[in-house]
Amino acid sequence: MQDMTLYLPGILLAYAAFLLAIASPGPNVLAVIGTSMGVGRPSGIALAMGVATGSFTWAILTVFGLSATLAAYASALLAIKVFGGLYLLWLAYKSFKSSMSPHDIEAKELAGGQRTPFGYLKRGYIIQMTNPKAALAWIAIISVGLKQGAPLWVGAAIVIGTFLLSVTLHLLYAIAFSTPAMIRIYGRARPVIQGVLGTFFSIAGLRLLASRS
Repeated sequence: MQDMTLYLPGILLAYAAFLLAIASPGPNVLAVIGTSMGVGRPSGIALAMGVATGSFTWAILTVFGLSATLAAYASALLAIKVFGGLYLLWLAYKSFKSSMSPHDIEAKELAGGQRTPFGYLKRGYIIQMTNPKAALAWIAIISVGLKQGAPLWVGAAIVIGTFLLSVTLHLLYAIAFSTPAMIRIYGRARPVIQGVLGTFFSIAGLRLLASRS
């Protein structure tokens, strides 16, 4: 195994970018919260596992895709980093905009009636895999942590680590945010949280744009 100190900072940055992305609830997270509140925690947990599995799939596809691209075209690294940096700056803009919005998060139950636990798991997977923003987010996340010429274990560490984080955080959303009280608490803290997220996204985006390796 090559020197871990060379790749560990990038891996940790990829984890941080992933955590920041989940900390700002999007449609998938809101679906998990809404299902937990409207149907029950078991259904919300099943949906959360489906979303997490979808994230795992996107991570694998992105790692292998970018690794193959970088191996074939060394010049592609710059384009990938520019794209990733610009996307992180766009997330920063969205976070700052959300911090100034007076509206609370709107968690709604999925349409189509109640399902079996497997049905919710499958639905969560489909939601994540058909979300084009998920693909863009994963390109940005992987581009933060994957250096050109990185060994296979670096990509594996990013994929496995983010999957464990995804399972943990989506389950926490399903359990902790299954009551209206938690929604209200988050709503009051949301401006500060989104402002902090916007700051970190800005730093990560600018750092990625300024990197050369």
